[in-house]
Amino acid sequence: MLLDGKLPESIVQALEALQRGELVGLPTETVYGLAADASNEAAVALIFKAKGRPADHPLIVHVASAVGARRFASDVPDFAHSLMDAFWPGPLTLILPRQPGVGAVAAGGQDSIGLRCPSHPVALALLKACEAQGIAGLAAPSANLFGRVSPTTAAHVQSELGTELLVLDGGACEVGIESTIIDCTRGAPVLLRPGHITRLHIAATCGLAVQGKDDRAGGLVDGLVGGVKGAAPRASGTLESHYAPNAKVSLMSLQAMSTALSALGPHAKNLAVWSQQHPQADQTADAGEGHGSGVLWRQMPHKAVDAAQALFGILRGFDARGARQIWIETPPDTPEWEGVRDRLQRAAA
Repeated sequence: MLLDGKLPESIVQALEALQRGELVGLPTETVYGLAADASNEAAVALIFKAKGRPADHPLIVHVASAVGARRFASDVPDFAHSLMDAFWPGPLTLILPRQPGVGAVAAGGQDSIGLRCPSHPVALALLKACEAQGIAGLAAPSANLFGRVSPTTAAHVQSELGTELLVLDGGACEVGIESTIIDCTRGAPVLLRPGHITRLHIAATCGLAVQGKDDRAGGLVDGLVGGVKGAAPRASGTLESHYAPNAKVSLMSLQAMSTALSALGPHAKNLAVWSQQHPQADQTADAGEGHGSGVLWRQMPHKAVDAAQALFGILRGFDARGARQIWIETPPDTPEWEGVRDRLQRAAA
């Protein structure tokens, strides 16, 4: 059931569903989330069941403000306060020590918890309504099946999770990829998942160097507790394989695409390409189909923020067109493209 998220009566209906222990599709500025009362263990368990997600994979809890984070976090370091002041509401998740006895199921049983205050007006309206009724926060991972392409429209949510789910329609997501995740439990900021807010933004704001997610000194490798492959992740979206469409994704240079397409010739079938320029020089920039009917081409935006906003919609669109292979031009190795590169590398893993 789709509801217009801008209407006050829609917020009331969503609140009532959450109070009954039901799930709600929720727009944020990053992607759509599948929300439940973070303190209702039975409701949070429904999220894991609906997504097919392992119960030891922690969820991000969304709160109405930095004050609301205190309900779940036992300690907030000074540098984390600085990040909240600068970027909340916004696409930044902070991993903080968890209050004992609070949000354990949402946290995957870990002693830390991921917290975020989203900036989408519909999300904030619902969170504030929940807070007024004693619901301190909403656990809300992306509203899709585990490991698949994240949804950036209400229609994406319905197509994946069914029409019976109450979904607040807040339009297309502005950012388009999930929030940046910073681990704040080790005395310095550690980047677990890149996003719209870059490591340069983080360092400039808190005055501390940002450690990489592959820093083994702290016992944490790519978001895994203890740095052990196969161990429970410390945060959402840090598994090697994630954000994957049905088609096989390959990252390559524009030159490699051109060479491969020339080799395939008219035998190219069920192939989709996303690149900043068409890999075949004789194709025009606005051509949807190129090099025969077996190849579908879409132009990748030249700006990282625009590519991020389009990314998941592009992957879903290629799946819908029946692509079996998706070739994507490897994004530039620059800080502003790190979030897009991360999602594409995981989609191709």
